[in-house]
Amino acid sequence: MGIVAGLDSSSASTRIVVCDADTGAVLRQGYAPHPAGPEGSDPYETDPQSWLLSLGEAATGGVLEGVRAIGVSAQQHTLVPLDQQGATVRPALTGNDKRMQGTAAGLLDDFGGRQAWAEAVGCVPRPSQPVTKLRWLARQEPEAARRTRSLLQAHDWLVWQLLGRPARRTTDRGGASGTGYWSAATGAYRPDLAELALGHQAALPEVLGPSEAAGTTPEGLLISAGTGETMAAAFGLGVRTGDAVVSLGASGSVMAVHEEALADAGGMITSLADATGMHLPVVHLQNAVRVLRGTADLLGTDLEGLSALAMKSTPGAHGLVLLPYLEGERTPYLPHTAGSLSGLRRESMKPEHLARAAFEGMLCSLADALDVLRGRGVEVRRVFLLGAAADLPAVRAAAPSLFGAQVAVPQPAEYAAIGAARQAAWALGVSEGRLDPRTPPAWQGASSQVLEADEEERAVGGAVRQQYGAVREQTHPGAFDAV
Repeated sequence: MGIVAGLDSSSASTRIVVCDADTGAVLRQGYAPHPAGPEGSDPYETDPQSWLLSLGEAATGGVLEGVRAIGVSAQQHTLVPLDQQGATVRPALTGNDKRMQGTAAGLLDDFGGRQAWAEAVGCVPRPSQPVTKLRWLARQEPEAARRTRSLLQAHDWLVWQLLGRPARRTTDRGGASGTGYWSAATGAYRPDLAELALGHQAALPEVLGPSEAAGTTPEGLLISAGTGETMAAAFGLGVRTGDAVVSLGASGSVMAVHEEALADAGGMITSLADATGMHLPVVHLQNAVRVLRGTADLLGTDLEGLSALAMKSTPGAHGLVLLPYLEGERTPYLPHTAGSLSGLRRESMKPEHLARAAFEGMLCSLADALDVLRGRGVEVRRVFLLGAAADLPAVRAAAPSLFGAQVAVPQPAEYAAIGAARQAAWALGVSEGRLDPRTPPAWQGASSQVLEADEEERAVGGAVRQQYGAVREQTHPGAFDAV
């Protein structure tokens, strides 16, 4: 079947993996950082041309030689506004731009509140989403908004460029589901919401199915639909029904594969589509590793030192409970709250117990997010734990018992780029009549270290969660009543 490539254009760099189309074995790789923007430039804005320059550099040295199909993964929630001729109206708006926080709240009210948004598109407006960026553009840069006639995201724009900027512009269901104006439940746009945000109608890209090709270059290179980084990484990991993914960044997220979209009037679940035709309900948390870093700073150490301290304590941290809502919290929805420390006694006032409470507080909060999904019928038998903090001994020791599931810590790899390559192999096989459009190629999933808690450890973990839950309920009664 030949070889295929996946490219992942993240916020900082482009990574390319070239894989055997049948097995998924990685044959070679390329990498290049995005060119630095002008000194003093806005960190949440970028010239899309920098993505092409980075791609060209990453592909030097014959990286793409012999490749028959390419899949594209790129940073999610990036808004690329185009004018009538297809030129960018302004630099792309990227990331979780703090300028958009008030804008998201105003947009929420303009369409009847959280329940109305959740029912319409499976989520409530967030500062990161394109729909919110459109409203900000209309309010802050009305001339740029007036000139905007077409809307793309980062992977849409890259696919369009690779194909030579054809009249047809496309996206995939994964990317579309994060815009705030496409519903994973109905599989259809809500153009009225894009118009509500922007102030006038704009052309939206055609949404392709998971195994469809966006087109073929004049040289005969097939380009698949592409998708967002989250969906591509899940595809590259080999996540399937019964799996959840817990991502440990400064903030955190929990997502799982499910057969249907989940509309959540409480706004805790964001209903996304995946790269295979299934769904990816996601629960976002404001606080994850920032809790560990804050505690490490307080104790005059680093994350590794904090983990070593925590391992000197015991489950339950001698009664200390840290509610880790340091920056407010999204799940439960407590935007204006603060963290709290409970259970202080003379014998518990030791660095190792505070360190343990920080790890348990973070993991219990993530376990609460898992329970939000479980409460809606999502099966969770295995949890993939991602992020550098997943390697900390204190995380590995506590996570299986607190999550109540097998924990898999994948070996480091370019999973988003691998997922994009797998999509390319699927589209290529379908185009040649050798693969079922409903069944992706059976590549081997991530190589992972598997962690499991025995019966006694699960009982101890249950007691820790009960202790944490009692403090949370006392401090924030009814916070999860909507679940």
